[in-house]
Amino acid sequence: MGTPDTASIVGDEPATDRDGGEPALDVLVVDDDATVAEVVAAYLTRAGYSVRRAADGPSAVAAAAERLPDLMVLDLMLPGFDGYEVHQRVTALGEVPVIMLTARGEEGDRILGLQVGADDYVTKPFSPRELVLRAGSVLRRSRGRGRGRGQGSEAPQSAEILVLGRLEVDLTAHQARLAGEPLALTGREFDLLAFLMANPGQAFSRAELMQQVWGWSFGDQSTVTVHVRRLREKIEPDPAAPSLIVTVWGVGYRLEAPEDVDA
Repeated sequence: MGTPDTASIVGDEPATDRDGGEPALDVLVVDDDATVAEVVAAYLTRAGYSVRRAADGPSAVAAAAERLPDLMVLDLMLPGFDGYEVHQRVTALGEVPVIMLTARGEEGDRILGLQVGADDYVTKPFSPRELVLRAGSVLRRSRGRGRGRGQGSEAPQSAEILVLGRLEVDLTAHQARLAGEPLALTGREFDLLAFLMANPGQAFSRAELMQQVWGWSFGDQSTVTVHVRRLREKIEPDPAAPSLIVTVWGVGYRLEAPEDVDA
């Protein structure tokens, strides 16, 4: 496995992007397997990202505290403390999209990774080129929600608000409310709810939701199932008998829009 690259920060000076404009997006790769970390870093660097590396939990948190990354590629099995705790500590510092990277491929581990708020989940062994594609997809979604450099210099946008009964989604402010109370949604949950509210009464398959909500043409469709379940827990009067996000058997899911919605 090689000597762990503990607290190693590669590319500490931000690189410029290929167009010579703003600094390249900063990706923090956290993996105690030096070979894996080097390969991932090399592919991401070749794709135009500025890459730093850490090989254990404490050094990953320290690196994020020094400069919050635009994206973190995070292994679950780490010395010091595991990837779940790294994720918790880093996201407490600020909003950071996370791709979890692990040798554990059981469904329970994938679901747990998604439940704690990871934006994507890649199981070893994996294709580095696929990882780069996933990184680009996650970053596009994240920056589309307002995360990233330069957001403060843009001209204010007019509010775009979707309303369904007592549900309200403010697309500009990236906020959701139920009966006037803020909903604590992850980025993926917000994107899914906003998409369904923009298309009430229309059924979508899980593959269609992956493509149209998150821009994926590949991936584990259980991602959709997990996030639908989590959304139901937050917006349904009875998540076990959902009346808003309903299952369309043999198709997928549909957001109901009855006239007397009482969420």
